[in-house]
Amino acid sequence: MTTVAVLMGGWSPEREVSLVSGKACAEGLRDGGHTVIEYDVKRDLRALVDFLRPAGGGGPDVVFNAMHGKYGEDGCIQGVLEILAVPYTHSGVLASAIAMDKPMARHVFTSIGIRVALGKVVERRSLASGDPMPRPYVVKPIDQGSSVGVHIVREGDNLSVVEAAEAQFGERVLIEQFVPGRELTVAIMADKAVAVTELRPRTRFYDYEAKYTDGVTEHLVPAPIPAEVYEKAKEWALMAHQALGCTGLTRADLRWDDSKPGTDGLVVLELNTQPGMTPLSLAPEQAKWAGISWSQLMTWMVEHARRPS
Repeated sequence: MTTVAVLMGGWSPEREVSLVSGKACAEGLRDGGHTVIEYDVKRDLRALVDFLRPAGGGGPDVVFNAMHGKYGEDGCIQGVLEILAVPYTHSGVLASAIAMDKPMARHVFTSIGIRVALGKVVERRSLASGDPMPRPYVVKPIDQGSSVGVHIVREGDNLSVVEAAEAQFGERVLIEQFVPGRELTVAIMADKAVAVTELRPRTRFYDYEAKYTDGVTEHLVPAPIPAEVYEKAKEWALMAHQALGCTGLTRADLRWDDSKPGTDGLVVLELNTQPGMTPLSLAPEQAKWAGISWSQLMTWMVEHARRPS
């Protein structure tokens, strides 16, 4: 019987989401017949090491990483697990670090022919001097997930308010041209695209609230879009996953401007190496649509854990 340690919590802005993900994953793992230990990660490396590799032996066989955000999905916790030679779910150090660094991930995507929204990195304080590109455009922290700190700047919006809100995330921000149209997402399991979901938020855009509040966003799977757009979204999601060297489960987020012909309006926004695993999350929903139950998905992820040498 496999003993699985579910790491959750952490101290990023996504802590609460991580706790929900972790609890749900632990339940699914128990339903799948695994022995599960839940661990709320604090900023105490010694305590974490003692938990994973106790002096008397008997630590977990596998770590299920349910942490989100900085330090949980940017290669940091992955590095600790590599040093301790503890198998763990999701992607490794390099893939996690590049995917979390949005500007770097954009460079990788464009180098292999994946279209991204027109964008650039600017100093946050430069926003006080005026718009870096014509409105509407999107302002994002360069290394956060779950749409934390994302703002769409439209006509009439106060730019100084946006600049002040971004201050907690660092000195640089990513500016991207806003792509109108439809929100799409694709889950990847190993080397296979599962499906395409269209997201129809009832808020102004698919922000943190829309992702984690029940009833705020309609999920349509499979997405009711033309076959060529559907297949291109799956193709680019898989290309992004492979180009970054990801393993296990990932999810790519895309926008499609349906006013343009064919796939001309399709762009990849980012790749999530540790997609949400809450009851409202998209990757588990796609797996369910494909006939994979919650406990089966959890077991699959443990079976496909990375094995540090």
